[in-house]
Amino acid sequence: MPHAEACRQAAVISPCPPSHTPHEGLMSTTPSMIFIVDDDADIREALTGQLNSADYAVTSFASPADFLAASVPDVPACVLVDVHMPGMSGFDLQAALAGRGRVLPLIFMTAFGTIPMTVRAMKAGALEFLTKPIAEDDLLWAIETALARDAEQIRSNAANADAKRRYATLTPREKETFALAIGGLMNKQMATELGISEVTAKVHKRQVMEKMGARSLPDLVLFAEQLDIVAAKKR
Repeated sequence: MPHAEACRQAAVISPCPPSHTPHEGLMSTTPSMIFIVDDDADIREALTGQLNSADYAVTSFASPADFLAASVPDVPACVLVDVHMPGMSGFDLQAALAGRGRVLPLIFMTAFGTIPMTVRAMKAGALEFLTKPIAEDDLLWAIETALARDAEQIRSNAANADAKRRYATLTPREKETFALAIGGLMNKQMATELGISEVTAKVHKRQVMEKMGARSLPDLVLFAEQLDIVAAKKR
């Protein structure tokens, strides 16, 4: 690496002490993406090179507006964003992302960090607040934590969407049965509440279980929690 390039990278990222191996065992085979938002081209280049060498896919942007105009793939991702930039700041980007359906984990970077600034970022949901030059182990741990969090959010969103799709296939009577079943009512009690025979109540409950993909009552209760369905009580 040319000396000038080495100096630029050193100004952004401080290498780990030789005894540390922060990235060992953290890499996942799951595709992921790191977005860098910084108005300084040298910093974008240095961070991109550092993260590419750690086998991360990286896309960089010169401004928050450019990032907001781009599409985000449905893979675990996070954003490394500078606090101070012309026009929109890192905090402005954080506020803009908060209004979107999927809020990517943000890792703030700054050369002039203060305690109030850090508190503001963390209260608004930032994952980490790193001060330049950034210690390499801190950077990699923050990224792995952010990607793990986003992966879990993607899984949760997919599970919620599937639960809503399944619930939408229930008939009105099956939805009533669902609410009674998670309330702990037995088949005979549900039959009484619905004004139907016990045999018919069993049929409705079996259909609810099959359509929701629930193998047991606890599974059905978990679906109810995902969908914010309140259990019906015996009158």
